[in-house]
Amino acid sequence: MRGPAAPTSPGPWDSRSEALLSTPAPAAALPPGGLDLSARPVAAPAPTAVAPAAPAEAIQRAAIQQAQHAQPAPAPASRTRRGPADPVKALMHRHRELCERAVDPLEIAAGLEAHGVTDRTAARFRHRDVFSLAEELYARVPRGEAAMSRTASDRADGPGPGSWALTVCAPGAVAALAALGLALGTGGLRLAAGLLGAAGLAVGLFVAVRRGPLRVTGGPPTAAPLWTLGLLAYAAAGDGLLDQLLRGGPDAGPAVVTALDGPGAAGDWAFDTAPLLALALSVVPAAWCARLFAVRARHRLGASRGLADFAAGTRPLLLGSVALYVAALAGLLALTGFHPGALALGALLLTARLLAVHGFAETAASALGAVCAAEVLALATVLSARVPGLDLVGAPVRALVAFGGPAALPTLVCGCAALALLAHATEALSRASAHA
Repeated sequence: MRGPAAPTSPGPWDSRSEALLSTPAPAAALPPGGLDLSARPVAAPAPTAVAPAAPAEAIQRAAIQQAQHAQPAPAPASRTRRGPADPVKALMHRHRELCERAVDPLEIAAGLEAHGVTDRTAARFRHRDVFSLAEELYARVPRGEAAMSRTASDRADGPGPGSWALTVCAPGAVAALAALGLALGTGGLRLAAGLLGAAGLAVGLFVAVRRGPLRVTGGPPTAAPLWTLGLLAYAAAGDGLLDQLLRGGPDAGPAVVTALDGPGAAGDWAFDTAPLLALALSVVPAAWCARLFAVRARHRLGASRGLADFAAGTRPLLLGSVALYVAALAGLLALTGFHPGALALGALLLTARLLAVHGFAETAASALGAVCAAEVLALATVLSARVPGLDLVGAPVRALVAFGGPAALPTLVCGCAALALLAHATEALSRASAHA
């Protein structure tokens, strides 16, 4: 049933009302309570007054929705603030095994640096450096009985000075006895003393590096002991062999036995035991210099406030330790017979041992192997020069020996290798991960 029909011609006020209602008003222009049409006069109480109410309510609802959409939602803002509230948590889970096995925050700092975490990376985790980040990780991650037992075993296995002071004296004692036997013996006794001295020196060096600051823990075995024995053998007999090769000998094996009876003949292959004796005696200052570097670097690690600060303090400590050992070896060589090749060899062996002790055993073994190969190659070039047409092959070695004698070859080879390895060590051993 239809309602009453609307009048055909609206009144003047109805026309103005419809014009006002048909114009969309902005949300800010609406009053707080919306549009109030009840106070406006209506021409007639006809049902047509209900018709303009529908668009008025729609405009009011649209204005309210527009105002609600214009205000920022509180929930996303709170979620944005809570998002990065704990940035260390992801890092803690990523390195949880390292944190659980660490015995102190310094070990965590070293492990983080080994994984590429720097002070700049720590700033993204709201820490000033890696050390403060490691302290928080150490405090937040619980450690079980495995870490406690490892701490106790490390303290028990860590040898004090009294436990390794005698072992590092073994090479020097054996070398001194062998030198005494060579000086007092004659003929076959000298040969026996030389062979027994070489074997005893090898055993003494093995014992000296099994305990104390020269001990290498962890990592796969390398060929460094073999290269070390080869370099020591060249220090004792390499110069004499090179001299004889350049002179056209030795021609036969018995020349070695003749040399043990005493140098003098032109075909003798002379052995020089003075470099071996000085190098064997220098194991004691080498061990103390290695201990000095390890202890002072560990203290420096605990007092540093940043990786750059630690590296800046560790480099002069390393250079000072090597220089102290070189000075001690130079004093021993002055007493036994100065040999520049032995001085360069001692610096090379100590630097290589420091790298091996602090986790760079493969680099140290490669350097020693390269030096040993270079010395053997130099002897091979002299032998190759005897072939007709290959005189130029041995020309560099001949020129070097003519300039500085047979000792110039090991001095040059070992000296250059020692400087290169020391330059690498100043970078590698200045990292916190090398002292964990």
